[in-house]
Amino acid sequence: MSHFKLALLLGMTVALGPLALDAYLPAFPDIADGFGIPHSDVGLTLSAYVATLGLAQLVGGPLSDRYGRRMILLGGLAIFSGAGVMVAQAGSLMEMSVWRVIQGVGGAFCAVSVPAIVRDQVSGQDAARLFGLIGLIMFIAPAAAPTLGSFMLALGDWHWIFVVLAAYAVFLAMVLQLALFPKLTPRPPVTTPVSTLVTNYVLVLRHTTTMRFIGIQVLCFSAMLLFITHSSFIYQEHFELSSSTFSMLFAANIAFMATLNLINRPLLRRFSSVVLLRVQVLLQCLALIGLVTVVALDGPLWAVAALIITSIGFQGGIVPNNLANALDFFPHLGGTAAALLGASQFTLAGVISALSSAFAGDSLLPIVASMLACSAGAALLALGAPKAVWREKARLTEADT
Repeated sequence: MSHFKLALLLGMTVALGPLALDAYLPAFPDIADGFGIPHSDVGLTLSAYVATLGLAQLVGGPLSDRYGRRMILLGGLAIFSGAGVMVAQAGSLMEMSVWRVIQGVGGAFCAVSVPAIVRDQVSGQDAARLFGLIGLIMFIAPAAAPTLGSFMLALGDWHWIFVVLAAYAVFLAMVLQLALFPKLTPRPPVTTPVSTLVTNYVLVLRHTTTMRFIGIQVLCFSAMLLFITHSSFIYQEHFELSSSTFSMLFAANIAFMATLNLINRPLLRRFSSVVLLRVQVLLQCLALIGLVTVVALDGPLWAVAALIITSIGFQGGIVPNNLANALDFFPHLGGTAAALLGASQFTLAGVISALSSAFAGDSLLPIVASMLACSAGAALLALGAPKAVWREKARLTEADT
């Protein structure tokens, strides 16, 4: 299978996560009014989904190594779709949160399968380029998600957003069954007992280089999720913008991410992904320093929006470079390594997001300061990231498996 076709199908799959996160953001005010709750409380449904999206990957990853990518991915789509229908029928915040947790389990099984499939097929710089191409394709989803949500609100109410998500998951299952799985290069099966698969996490946890990259992923994603969680408050409440203007500004983040993703691909032919990762993480941190400064000085909307777009946009280069490096040491345990990365990323980011929802209040400064704190931690880890030439010496991982 060509890299473009593989990236297209996997990009459509991994796009399910951003769609489930972003599509209902413009509906936050309507959901709050419908349930009779404060606007900030709706963010807890997002945090519940994200936290589950992380924890459930710890189960889905080893199972995909043991039973195959097809079973786990298609099972995840079925769970996601069924829970989406139930979310659409929720009558309270608690009910909605419970079904979002179940939906997160399905989303986790899908999310952990994509990087594992990539690692099954390619490695090294090729993996970074493929992750970049997947990212470029999937950027369409978060860019279009708030607009899709606004369109659904114009036609009816927020419930239809989750019905559409459920239908997309069913469509995706049919496409993958016909166009992806029959064309994949077979990988050697992992025949160890399920109980042994759990102990494989020790191999990843004791690999200090991989854990450094996982730390970078967690902190950079946390900075982005803080913005996603509070984006409706920032633009629709703090700056009193309409849902359509909010959707346009949100899409601008994705457009800049796609631009930097495009720039990153040819740079991989001249520089190692580790070097590019270090530079992009540091530039993101500098942009967030500027954002905190502008907010502290009560700066104008255009300056705040420009710095948010810039800082979030650097994810377009950070994610593919970091994923390729984090998974490169585990050619036969791609599902387990991807699960630990995804679980760490979504669970810790979900906790940080939930805490910010509880304590941020009505002020913008604590939100952007929290984003900067996460980015600064990632920058410290990136400064110590190994050079590409060191990586061969660090390949100790799976000799015992």
